[in-house]
Amino acid sequence: MKHPTSRMLHAYWNGLRGARAAPERGEIEPGEIRHVLADSLILEIDAASQAATVRLAGTRLCALFGAELRGLSFGGLWGEAPAADPWRLVEVVIQETAGVVVGLVGVTEAGETLDLELLLLPLRHRGKTQVRVIGSLSPAVIPTWLGLRPIVALRTVSLRILTGEANAAIAAPLASPPPAANDEPGPERRKRFVVHHGGRA
Repeated sequence: MKHPTSRMLHAYWNGLRGARAAPERGEIEPGEIRHVLADSLILEIDAASQAATVRLAGTRLCALFGAELRGLSFGGLWGEAPAADPWRLVEVVIQETAGVVVGLVGVTEAGETLDLELLLLPLRHRGKTQVRVIGSLSPAVIPTWLGLRPIVALRTVSLRILTGEANAAIAAPLASPPPAANDEPGPERRKRFVVHHGGRA
């Protein structure tokens, strides 16, 4: 995993699950992952219909696509004619009860591209492990056009399944969280001009 958001969310998920294959949905405390909420999502899975619906999506994630993503099809984020079937990513997570890290390229209507990292992790919900998935979709850099020109298609460029050995290797959280979605660079501090009163020498 390259992105701090992916690593922090995975570390939190890994800590919650302990020796289990996946933690319970009800164990997720938003306040404990507040630094990554802007890029996070939860999917509702209907395995029989091979469908995944966005149940929750962070603010920066919605800004990337220029819309509120809640209630939309997860596969729809790839655009009208995806080269690869996004359902296969979800299927690996729920069938293998394993996390996946996916390298993506987002494309705007103007042809601008943005490297993204997708992390999907299984969740238990009411005793079942095939009905919820938690994850994050994080840009490599924050584009200047964020919120102005939405991503209209995704292209999958890489996939890695997280095995038990990989989970152990990346369990430790990073010390520095990614920037919050609504952080703006503050104005530079002005140098103070001080006048000292005095007479002529």
